[in-house]
Amino acid sequence: MFDDKLIRRAEALIALYREQRLLLGSAESCTGGLVAGLLTSIAGSSEVFERGFVTYSNAAKTACLGVDSALLERFGAVSADVAAAMAVGVLGNSPVDVAVSVTGIAGPGGGSPAKPVGLVYFGVARRGGETRTLEKRFGDLGRSNVRAASVAVALDLLFRAVETG
Repeated sequence: MFDDKLIRRAEALIALYREQRLLLGSAESCTGGLVAGLLTSIAGSSEVFERGFVTYSNAAKTACLGVDSALLERFGAVSADVAAAMAVGVLGNSPVDVAVSVTGIAGPGGGSPAKPVGLVYFGVARRGGETRTLEKRFGDLGRSNVRAASVAVALDLLFRAVETG
């Protein structure tokens, strides 16, 4: 399901979090649980991966993660503000130390000139630390490729959250 390079990267991430004694979680929209799926494909991941939320709809983002509906109305689900709120929502609804979130437009439809297909926002939050966001414009690579690229970026953010504190 996942390529060998991504699996090796996920194994290294799990080992790093195990060594640091940190729990992690995810909140996913456009990736539909692929980050959680990759991490849980690694034997022993249950020691560090605590939970994942697939919050595809705005209602789910609000109900499961506490994302303010006014934030969704003002900025839209595909925004840095919502990505940050999703990551913070994981911290608020679980005992994890680090959370990553993904929200975007994988395509083929759903894009606009302001928010084209391939636009993805990421959030990463560390308990007691700051919340960071990242915008990526992958372009119209096709739905599967946008989602796969997003999983790789989410892993990188989880590494950076530990390496930079």
